[in-house]
Amino acid sequence: MANEKRAMPNILVTGTPGVGKSTLCQQLQERTGFEWLDVGNIAKEFECFDGFDEVYGCPILDEERVLDEMEDKMAEGGKIVDYHSCDFFPERWFDIVFVLRTDNTVLYDRLVQRGYSGKKLEDNIQCEIFQTILDEALGSYKEDIVHALPSNSADDMENNVEKILQWLEHWRNS
Repeated sequence: MANEKRAMPNILVTGTPGVGKSTLCQQLQERTGFEWLDVGNIAKEFECFDGFDEVYGCPILDEERVLDEMEDKMAEGGKIVDYHSCDFFPERWFDIVFVLRTDNTVLYDRLVQRGYSGKKLEDNIQCEIFQTILDEALGSYKEDIVHALPSNSADDMENNVEKILQWLEHWRNS
């Protein structure tokens, strides 16, 4: 559907846990009126899980069930999707993809504040070091719609909101 222009675009905000996705999405929702779809919340609401990961201490997402729950909403347009992974979403759903990136020392502190430790903390820091989510996005969507944005500070957050609002204005006028 990205080929046929929707009345309003769909935006994906992705990145390693702790990079500021939810904060950015909340600000975008307030500034655009778009509907914010937090995939973790959708999974909880509709019980889209396929077991529990003992190592990471979290439920295992049933991706197919999540996609089924989201399909009709995505067709409407005007959605901001928030999730730390992106390779299972259909390419047609998104008009633009923003991958938030954070310096490792900043991310480390954020994740420790969230209670991450051990393997979960190490793996998420390594994910950011090796730009795993950015590579996943570049491998899943057309390169020209994938944009990496720094997310280390409140200034970065405000700049990112402004960049996305500018992109939306350009999209509307094209």
